[in-house]
Amino acid sequence: MAVMDTTSASTGKAVRSSGAMQKLLAFGGLIVLFIIFSLLSPAFRTFENMQGIVLATAVNGVLALGVTFVIISGGIDLSIGTVMTLSAVVVGLVAGDDKAGFPIYLGVLVGLLTGGFAGAINGTIISRMNVPPFIATLGMMMIARGLSLVLAEVKPIYFNNLPGFRDIMMGSVLGAVVPGMQVPNAVFILFGAALVAAFILAKTVLGRYDVAIGSNEEATRLSGVNVASWKTAIYALCGLFAGLGGVMIASRLNSAQPALGVGYELDAIAAVVIGGTSLSGGEGTILGTIIGAFIISTLTNGLRILNVPQEWQMVVTGVIVILAVYMDIIRRRRQG
Repeated sequence: MAVMDTTSASTGKAVRSSGAMQKLLAFGGLIVLFIIFSLLSPAFRTFENMQGIVLATAVNGVLALGVTFVIISGGIDLSIGTVMTLSAVVVGLVAGDDKAGFPIYLGVLVGLLTGGFAGAINGTIISRMNVPPFIATLGMMMIARGLSLVLAEVKPIYFNNLPGFRDIMMGSVLGAVVPGMQVPNAVFILFGAALVAAFILAKTVLGRYDVAIGSNEEATRLSGVNVASWKTAIYALCGLFAGLGGVMIASRLNSAQPALGVGYELDAIAAVVIGGTSLSGGEGTILGTIIGAFIISTLTNGLRILNVPQEWQMVVTGVIVILAVYMDIIRRRRQG
């Protein structure tokens, strides 16, 4: 038993050390990107551009936080982008112009619950009906996209008559308290969501079971854990983050755009993978995901400023994702 404990402890130390190295490499890569783009284009280092990077990271980062839990459990969620859009549309139906006209807080609450409900459906289909996560969430992606278009009647829903809604993302609480410090609220929402996610992953039963299921689902089931229920909870949590993303993007655009959403899931998953979360499950960190989200936004922004065609931007991002996955494979082989 002592030998087993010693082996387990050494393996745990190796995993933690490897994960720390992965985050360090990702952070180093982010710094290198900033230096390169700053040298190539003075426009990159302007305050307005930095603000644009943060705003782009805020939405993608929140989506990536939710996907982190799913990927750690050994699953995948392709529906977060369109579930985000559906949540935004529902917010518009509840509180937008010429609609029900309910207060902002109620619209935000219903938007969050919409995302959570969609995630719970994903989890139920996967855990109770044994449908592979890829297929289940692909189906939800199409369902959410279709419902968004139907509910919005294939046209945007605006929030022009809802004072304060745009301030959720674009306002500055800090600027109101400290003149001159016009930091968008999006920054505080992103890092606040990250702190909540980190707490859930590290300090709650859901977080512990999330890692356990991803590490060895069968062993977790044999130990008496109701894996199906916890899987459903994990996907529902991912949906809640997608719902928050829907509120955020609606606030940023001051409208709910029903045709938006496709492609966001790829950026979110890329951020999670680049941040060091293993696609094999059982390993990942919230800090790594945030770093990965900033890498994706910085890369996209920098290439756009350099007038690199969008198709080549996609090529570069794809190459980086493949390299990140390959590094994870090599890391796991060394641990084995």
